Amino acid sequence: MAAWIIEKFRAWSDCNCELDQKFGNDELLTNIMIYWVTNTIGSSAHRYFENTHSLPPLGQIDVPTGVALFPSDVLLPPKEWAEKNLNISRWTQMPRGGHFAAMEEPELLAEDIRAFYRQFRTKNK
Repeated sequence: MAAWIIEKFRAWSDCNCELDQKFGNDELLTNIMIYWVTNTIGSSAHRYFENTHSLPPLGQIDVPTGVALFPSDVLLPPKEWAEKNLNISRWTQMPRGGHFAAMEEPELLAEDIRAFYRQFRTKNK
């Protein structure tokens, strides 16, 4: 299991297969141990299997949606498809990062989330 998880970090991250560029050993071991101790690796992997084998049609989603695309992520949706199905109010092509964006590029991700929600703020008077 540890080898499989590490392989995913190598393949799905923007690290040129050099994990120590983006992740510390403690971070990786903690991630592995969460799956090990909670016995949840199967349920977490099942979602990827289902998404590649049986995605139902989305239908129109009207809730304002923000999309942050990290260039080394696993599957990057075409903008045309997203706009056809979602109410895109923010679309950001990130300069770097991958599937584990919150661990790889936390500042970029946090700033994009903040920018998305700024449009919904109102000033209290």
